[in-house]
Amino acid sequence: MKGFLLGTAIAFGAISVAMSGAQAKDIFALVPKNMNNPFFDQARDGCKKAEAESKGAFECMYIGPGEHGGGEEQVQILQDLIAKKVNGIAVSPSNAAAVAVALQAAKQAGIPVLTWDSDLLPDSKALRAAYIGTHNYEIGTNLAKLAMQIKPKGGTVCIQSGGAAAANHNERMQGIRDTLSGKKSAASPGDRLTGQNGWTEIQGCPLYTNDDFPVSVQQFTDTMAKNPNLDAFIPTGGFPQFIPDANRAAVAPYKDKIASKALALVVADTLPVQIDQMKEGLSLGQVGQRPFEMGYKTMLALEAMKSGKPAPADPTYTGLDVCTPATVATCIGK
Repeated sequence: MKGFLLGTAIAFGAISVAMSGAQAKDIFALVPKNMNNPFFDQARDGCKKAEAESKGAFECMYIGPGEHGGGEEQVQILQDLIAKKVNGIAVSPSNAAAVAVALQAAKQAGIPVLTWDSDLLPDSKALRAAYIGTHNYEIGTNLAKLAMQIKPKGGTVCIQSGGAAAANHNERMQGIRDTLSGKKSAASPGDRLTGQNGWTEIQGCPLYTNDDFPVSVQQFTDTMAKNPNLDAFIPTGGFPQFIPDANRAAVAPYKDKIASKALALVVADTLPVQIDQMKEGLSLGQVGQRPFEMGYKTMLALEAMKSGKPAPADPTYTGLDVCTPATVATCIGK
């Protein structure tokens, strides 16, 4: 709790400094699920590129929860941004339901809101103008297709997710389950695999990391120790690969299984640190998003909306990259 309060105080202090004095330019906030995350760092870089191109018309305020994130801390940051009357907010909701409650005040204050990376739940989407980011269901679909190419007869599988309340990860899990089972489920996170099309989720899975990277590595280690003959392990985000040394140590004992396709290890995201690990034989496939483009496009959209132009198309998808060891030289879109 002490760490939470300190992190929140620092975040609020940053907001106050940015908003103090005469506001000479618009302030658009880019709010990730957590900071110190290489995925969200790329979104920050895209946001800052848009800021530079605006030649002083607006500031990209990149601000969010601490390293491991948390819906409660993100909600408090949003509430403070709204109270400070920023000119626009782009948020990747950690807890979609909780963020929706906070955004009611933004709507009442007339502050335009976009979501990126992760969206609100269907009954709350009127609180934001549009979603800019990945088609999250399609991430799951493509992860599952890679697993099926490696294991055409099916097998046992463990899905590792970011958080039970994260809408984007639930949509990815639904895409995985639907594609492996061959049957569309009614809603995310989809129907548990109990033998459909040859695929069965093992006991104890899905796993939830809550965006804690060391926890994600430990979960893989523990799962493999208990299930040495597991056929497929599928993280819906790059969590373990974001701490490469720890992940290398955890996955190295299974490199032979991966190479022989006894273990289908396929992972979401295609950041350079992850592609390096795939090249080393530590995964058989990566399905990547384009976070730089998310940060860039949300800022341009908020600037356009502030000047009276229409909101972007809802949703605005930023595309996917599907990579395997065989396609690694050409798989990342330009």
